Amino acid sequence: MRIRIVDAFTDRPFAGNPAGVLLLDALPDGTWAYPEDTWLQHVAMEVNHAETAFAHRLPEGGEADWALRWFTPATEVNLCGHATLATAHVLHSTGAHPGRVRFATRSGVLVATPEPDGSITLDFPTAPLREVPVPDGVAEGLGARPLAAFDTGPNVGDLLVELADEKTVLSLAPDHRALGAHSARGVIATARADNPARGYDFVSRCFFPNVGIDEDPVTGSAHTALAPYWAERLGRTALTGLQASARSGRVRTELHGERTLLGGRAVTVIDGELRARPDQAVGSQSTFPASSA
Repeated sequence: MRIRIVDAFTDRPFAGNPAGVLLLDALPDGTWAYPEDTWLQHVAMEVNHAETAFAHRLPEGGEADWALRWFTPATEVNLCGHATLATAHVLHSTGAHPGRVRFATRSGVLVATPEPDGSITLDFPTAPLREVPVPDGVAEGLGARPLAAFDTGPNVGDLLVELADEKTVLSLAPDHRALGAHSARGVIATARADNPARGYDFVSRCFFPNVGIDEDPVTGSAHTALAPYWAERLGRTALTGLQASARSGRVRTELHGERTLLGGRAVTVIDGELRARPDQAVGSQSTFPASSA
């Protein structure tokens, strides 16, 4: 099987957020199915990026074209923006699925549409924000005192906190273990941009210790919460966010009520062959039947 490493939410290699993308082969009878979850998790551990996406074709005539799942090195997740963008990029750039593609996922049907400028627009569910008291220990874990805190709902699973300014977000050096106690996945720290003339309206950083990612480089799913948060405060539905990690990347957002559009580019960096198939041994003890491949 072909496996690719794609940098998402960037137009150049070695920036944005890298994701593994594996388009699964058909079974001997011509149908498609996922291998055992343990094998998928082992592949994600081997790739060792924030997420690895696994996709296979679906029968024609249904509500979706491809099935899509995402695994971190530690667990499967409900929603991932950058690995969805990476998968759509692979489908479009290789001709496996030109044009608009619909993915069946844990978070419902997600749509990826190629744009004339070479970018891709993702149609995702908007995260439902619910203000909560700032949990005890969050300020100490971040090393900065939040102005407000919000639960982002089950699909995203983060605690979103607004900080005083962009400089505070950029200078964070958090205690990742301490942050893991306050949400299902982790903490999104955000602030208004100091100077929107630089091309972005808000800044963020994302810390996800509960899924094995201390700091995620660029997080599409987090922007389904950041988009409604900043749209309300800035009075505009179309915004650009800068996720200021070591690799960094920009995400275009456009709020449409219960749906949020996320826009960005992607670049394939590695294109190779995965030689460890699902019917081969995994690790020193586990094996899977050939019928699961």
